[in-house]
Amino acid sequence: MSLPDTRELSTATIAAMRDVAETHILPRYQKLAEGDVRSKTRPGDLVTIADIESEQALTRILPGLLPGSTVIGEEAASADDSVLDRLQGDGPVWIVDPIDGTANFVEGNARFAVMIALVRRGETLMGWIHDPVANRTLWAEKGGGAWIEEREPSSGAASRPVRVHVALPSSDGFAALTAGLYNREMAGLEGKFARVVRLGSAAHDYWSLTDGRVDVLCFRRLKPWDHAAGLLIHEEAGGYNRLLSGEAYSSAARHQAGILCAPNQKIWQAILAAHTLHGNS
Repeated sequence: MSLPDTRELSTATIAAMRDVAETHILPRYQKLAEGDVRSKTRPGDLVTIADIESEQALTRILPGLLPGSTVIGEEAASADDSVLDRLQGDGPVWIVDPIDGTANFVEGNARFAVMIALVRRGETLMGWIHDPVANRTLWAEKGGGAWIEEREPSSGAASRPVRVHVALPSSDGFAALTAGLYNREMAGLEGKFARVVRLGSAAHDYWSLTDGRVDVLCFRRLKPWDHAAGLLIHEEAGGYNRLLSGEAYSSAARHQAGILCAPNQKIWQAILAAHTLHGNS
C-alpha cells in the first residue's frame, strides 16, 4: 500500500492535531477540575479527561485521512495491550500519544504535546509533535527530511526545514554537551556532560534535540507512543540514534530497552564506548 501525497497528509494530520488540542486540551490547561485527573497503574502515572477525550477524537479522525489504517492510542493500549499486535501487521497504523507530559499538563506547566506516528511493519513512515501552547508542529517523513510548521494569527502557517545542532569537537570529551538521561545505566556519565536536564516530556526532549537545547538523549523504556515520532524526526533532521545494542529502533518490537540519540554517529559511538568503560554492556 502506498501513501497518498505526504504533504497533503501531513497538512491534514497537523490540522487534526491542532483542532483536537483547541477543543479538548487547551480549554482544560491550567483549569483542570477535581475529578478530571486520576492515576492509572501507580501514583504519578496520570491520565486526565483531556487525554481520554483527545485520544478518542483522534481515533475517530485519523482513519479517514488514510483509508485502511487503524489507530493505537496510549490510553487504549494501557487498557488492553493486545492492540499492539496490530504493529506486526501489514496495514498502516497511527500511534497516538494524546498528551505527552501529562504530569506537566496537570501542574500547569507548558511542556506537554500531542505526538502521532504513522508506522507500517515496525517502520515509522511519518511523525508529528504538536505543541498546543506555542501552536507549532514538528514533523518528518521517512527519507523526506524534518520540518517545523508555525502558525501566526496574522500570516497563517509557515514551514521551514530543521536540522540538529552539530556539536563541535572538544578536548574535554562531552564537556560541551547537554544531555537528557532517562536511563539509570547512564548515571555514571552524568558528570561528563556540561548539563543534564529532565523536561518531563519525551516530546519536548526530542524537540530540544532539533533546536540545540539538548545534544544527547538516552531513554530506557521505549513505549512506541513516546518515541516513534521523535526518533524519526531526530533522524530526518540529521541526528543519529540506535538502541544501545546498535540495532535500529522498531515500533513493532515489544521488549526493546535503551535508546541513545546523538548529533552524529561519531559522538554516539564515543558515548557508548564511555558507557561500556563504566562497566555496563
